[in-house]
Amino acid sequence: MFRPRTADLCRYRFRSDWLVAAAPDAVYALLARAEDYPRWWPQVREVRPLDERGGTARFRSFLPYDLVVTARERRRDPVARVLEAGMSGDLCGWARWTVTARGAGSRVRFEQEVRVAKPLMRRLALVGRPVFRANHAWMMRCGRRGLRALLAAPPPAPDRR
Repeated sequence: MFRPRTADLCRYRFRSDWLVAAAPDAVYALLARAEDYPRWWPQVREVRPLDERGGTARFRSFLPYDLVVTARERRRDPVARVLEAGMSGDLCGWARWTVTARGAGSRVRFEQEVRVAKPLMRRLALVGRPVFRANHAWMMRCGRRGLRALLAAPPPAPDRR
């Protein structure tokens, strides 16, 4: 009988593709400002810069626990429109955004490979895996919705004091 190892159950690979009606450079510029994510992505509860290349982020989706990670920039390429960060903390691994032109708008690809380090999630690896994947999928849908809404909003009026 095959019994997966707990370590295997604690590894995840995700990929999401979002189509947005905005120019790739505008989308890339928004994604490059991680400190603004809580403004448009409800599950990104907090982002605190540590220095020019990294910071901490706190996430919470529909499950009643937070994930806290430290992200360090590994790649920032505005020409190729790629952002990649290494992650440590409750999740260890990496995440990458790639923005490409798609018709009059953009395709935004999010890729992530992580190992869960949070003890509760490791203990629940076997029974919780489908729920953890659903939790991630819901978070990504909300992120897509938030990014689309931000890109569709009119620019703020200039301050005329």
